[in-house]
Amino acid sequence: MALMRYAEALNAALREEMQADPSVFLFGEDIGRYGGVFKVSKGLMDEFGETRVRDTPISEQALTAMAVTAAMTGTRPVLEIMYADFVPLALDALVNQASIYNYIWNGQVEIPLVLRTQGGGGAGAGAQHSKSLDSMLAHIPGIKVVAPATPADAKGMLKAAIRDSQPVVFLEHKLLYNMRGDVPDGDIIVPLGKAATVREGTDISLFASSRMVVEATRAAELLVEDGVSAEVIDLRSLRPLDIGAIVASITKTHHAVVVNEGWRFCGYAAELSASIMDHAFDELDAPVARVTLPDMPIPYSEPLETAMLPNAAKIRAAALATLK
Repeated sequence: MALMRYAEALNAALREEMQADPSVFLFGEDIGRYGGVFKVSKGLMDEFGETRVRDTPISEQALTAMAVTAAMTGTRPVLEIMYADFVPLALDALVNQASIYNYIWNGQVEIPLVLRTQGGGGAGAGAQHSKSLDSMLAHIPGIKVVAPATPADAKGMLKAAIRDSQPVVFLEHKLLYNMRGDVPDGDIIVPLGKAATVREGTDISLFASSRMVVEATRAAELLVEDGVSAEVIDLRSLRPLDIGAIVASITKTHHAVVVNEGWRFCGYAAELSASIMDHAFDELDAPVARVTLPDMPIPYSEPLETAMLPNAAKIRAAALATLK
């Protein structure tokens, strides 16, 4: 077991997969000599050379199409798009190529690519560098979308994503890169599509992913002061969704709050709420509550941004309202 920062855990996963499989290569903007804007690929160009760690021009659309083609020819590309805000530029390759080629060619073509990107607010990065576009990406059938919240999951899930035969969008949060946590030694693999119980509880279930797991856990600690036992479920994978773990938690608590840093209207929290209604309606003693971003761009102003983002206090208030 080693204590690692989230970014270091990702770096370790990339290094180990590149050592184990020569078909794995990295490319993206400033990921080589500079080591990436958040230093996730630091030192990898020196270790593996410029052929396997490639700096590229800024062209998210072209890069994603290149990743699709490279994956079709038998390599395992790991593409980094610097900010999730610019993933819409890559949607043509994701929607019209990566997600459907295996289907339309009857399984004869695999697309083992990983698109890493980071999003989320809280860093004062303004409306162009703070978005969480989880729902837009998870909407696309044929693509897996994951969002680990801990260093151990970051490493284990990235290794699993690189070995997957389908396209995987790997969502990271800029405020998690410096989080420290224990990471098991060795070739750890965290299966995609499996949620994790972060905290056991009996009165209400809090469902979250990525940095919202941190806020949900803080909310659960605050709810103890209110005499409420909250269970925190880290979804870890947005698609495929571990509906079994969700239903099991609601069967125990009969109340649910879903937390997501994306926008409310047509957002991932809406999909999760509907899924809970589909699979666990009879277990609910109250409507599912949602804690999300309001439907507006994220402000640059720190006080306004802080007021806008979902946090532990808002989750606590939603939980108490649900339990009334």
